[in-house]
Amino acid sequence: MKRSAWRYLWTSEDIRKKLVITILLLILYRLAASIPVPGINRDVIASIATTGGVGAGLFNLLDLLSGGTISNFSILAMGVYPYITAQIIIQLLVPIIPALDRRLKDNPREGRVLMEKWTTMLTIPMAILSAIGQVNIFSSMAPSGMTVLTTPFGFTGASLVPTLTLLSAMVAGTMFGIWLGQLISEFGIPNQGLSLIIFAGIIAKMPTKLIGILADKVNGWWILLLMVIILGLTIFAIVFVQQGRRNVPVLFPGRRVGNRMSMPVRSNLPLMVNMAGMIPLIFAQTFLSFPALIASWFIKGQTTGFWYWIYSHFSGTGVIYPIIYFVLVVAFSFFYTDVLFTQQNYGETLKKQGAQIPGVVRGGPTQKYLSKVQRRITFPGAFFLGFVAVLPYIIGAFIHVSQSTLFVISAAGLLIVVGVVRDTFTIIETELKVHGYDESIIKG
Repeated sequence: MKRSAWRYLWTSEDIRKKLVITILLLILYRLAASIPVPGINRDVIASIATTGGVGAGLFNLLDLLSGGTISNFSILAMGVYPYITAQIIIQLLVPIIPALDRRLKDNPREGRVLMEKWTTMLTIPMAILSAIGQVNIFSSMAPSGMTVLTTPFGFTGASLVPTLTLLSAMVAGTMFGIWLGQLISEFGIPNQGLSLIIFAGIIAKMPTKLIGILADKVNGWWILLLMVIILGLTIFAIVFVQQGRRNVPVLFPGRRVGNRMSMPVRSNLPLMVNMAGMIPLIFAQTFLSFPALIASWFIKGQTTGFWYWIYSHFSGTGVIYPIIYFVLVVAFSFFYTDVLFTQQNYGETLKKQGAQIPGVVRGGPTQKYLSKVQRRITFPGAFFLGFVAVLPYIIGAFIHVSQSTLFVISAAGLLIVVGVVRDTFTIIETELKVHGYDESIIKG
């Protein structure tokens, strides 16, 4: 009878300790998420999602991804996304900055430390800009006659101290969340800290949104059943596509053992259908939020004009937004995949190992061939990602459900949940095997 190593999950003292530390740190993060930012009217913030209208879609999406910290505007309202954005920017700058590119190739460990340092330094200004943007855009979303801030916001006169206090609290909350994520990666589940922080926030919000469907006494149950079915099918499709691989045959040279030469080894180089993961979604959402953010500075209560048109069409409502969102997700999927694939430079790596793809010259031609294959298999992955990204808008056109509920099945949230669960299970299984708790065949 085959018994899984998972039955030893709580037996191993080291693994049990890591799991307990991870759970306690996640609980601490959720407790910190209830601490409000000073100078914010939380009732007005909460009313933005319920009143609907322009900007409610963007608000509900951000609220879902932050685990509900937006709706009560806690110190963790920005989550760890400024750090992720900074990480993406630094990663994209590697091919542009020759010195950093050489450092990573010559000394990968030192290069990673340098990138981590630059990412942390860039996180602070990114967090400040994000905090200013959130306060400003939510102020423009507030219902008529209401104000989001209980204190004046600005950098002159009497408003300076309250503004600095508010921004400091929000930036400190983001850095606290990043620190907890790093503690999880170091003392809890390895390399999963930030992912689990985001995962915990999304999971905390999903049950409330699904149960909220039952508020509709007439259609609540069948809509809930339909949403659960769509949720299950979407998760299945995401897992199926995420696991998709194109195996490129690779021939490794034989090795000399004594006086004999072993035969060449045939293997495969797996290329992922969706190599970029959820990064294109972050790119697209960030890119789309900038026009609305800029326009919010100029509308000042207006309901007509150029800036109001920009604000209304880039705040998650209307027909134009999902179309642009789909196009950007597909475009960024190709762009980011190309960046990652170029950085990995499989052509040179295989050449150093003496390996060769049958019928393809080593080095540059190999990299060119693999890039062509990668772009070809990225095509269905990118379009699938774009489709799942706009799925809430498609469903919303046929089913009368609130936007906050529809975003439960958003691509960003589900990709994070599915990816984190899969990676966490893989890491725990690896830890079990490292500690000697491998699957075994037991008679009887």
